[in-house]
Amino acid sequence: MRRDFRMMRLVFAAPVLQLLVLGYAATMDVREIPTVICDLDRSAESRRFLGEFFQSGYFTAKAQVDSLDAVDRYLDDGEASIALLVPRDFGDQLAGSGTAGMAVIVDGSDSNVAVTALNYASQIVGTYSERIIMRRLERSGTQFRPVTSRVQARVWYNPELKSRDFMVPGILAQLLMLMTMMLTSLAIVKEKERGTLEQLIVTPVTPVQLILGKLIPFILIGFIDIALVVLTARLLFGIRVRGSVALLFGLSGVFLLSTLGLGLFISSISRNQQQAMMTAIFFVMMPMIMLSGFVFPIENMPKLIQFFTYLLPLRYYFVIIRGLFLKGSTLAELWDQAAILLVFGIAILGLAAQRFRKRLG
Repeated sequence: MRRDFRMMRLVFAAPVLQLLVLGYAATMDVREIPTVICDLDRSAESRRFLGEFFQSGYFTAKAQVDSLDAVDRYLDDGEASIALLVPRDFGDQLAGSGTAGMAVIVDGSDSNVAVTALNYASQIVGTYSERIIMRRLERSGTQFRPVTSRVQARVWYNPELKSRDFMVPGILAQLLMLMTMMLTSLAIVKEKERGTLEQLIVTPVTPVQLILGKLIPFILIGFIDIALVVLTARLLFGIRVRGSVALLFGLSGVFLLSTLGLGLFISSISRNQQQAMMTAIFFVMMPMIMLSGFVFPIENMPKLIQFFTYLLPLRYYFVIIRGLFLKGSTLAELWDQAAILLVFGIAILGLAAQRFRKRLG
């Protein structure tokens, strides 16, 4: 590694850089939704009503048009995700019958943004309607108060509901798997390509010593990367480990058994570095990232896929690392996940080492 400067940059600079990029970009919070406005009423009441949307912080006025036909262009071109249509006589209808309608058109190509925008709009309209009712009751002098029920909600572990607090621990798990598995497989395959692995075989070094000599450096690299990512998350994102840092390193070491075992197995079936990289990405990393709960909730997956996720070590490590970061969990809450992860790690590393020893023979 000292002789390969590119490897040094990959080991120590890449995790921090990827955490910065993914930490800022990988967010599921929906705010400042670009909005096109079509206010055909142009009354004080319609302006007050539309102002509720943009004062909330959820919507941003992209453009204001004078006809319904002009709305299509903004939605078709992707310049706006939602359109607010206020009909003529909106203010007069509110002043008269007390009932007025408006239309909301949402671009459904991104279902997450569409559903969230509709929920925001419904809440704003509901709050605005209640305010009008209370104002009219006060003007009429009536003592009647509508019966309402209140829900006192308390959010634990992530009070501000920031998706970044949920994503950054997952990014750490993803980077740890990527760095240790990929580097292990590429380093051993590089030895094959250069012919130095055959030279090691004819030395008095036993296969067990050879395997340990190849894996121990990447265990140390994994711990260094964990420290770098935890420090970066604390300094730049304000996300700290609420649980024990020592427990984080200990259970991460258990997870490394699986990633190093997978890297060793990939190196035993690959002939060159390109083949090892493609195998790691398409047959190991992609299924783990997509099915382990990093982005998509496992509960929403088909039952057959949910059963398959139990075979992925990354699933259990996500529970562990998010519990340590967000909930301050202890070993008493995480022992079952840690035990399953340990079984997977021993099995994967043992099978990979056995196959690697056979290839050496």
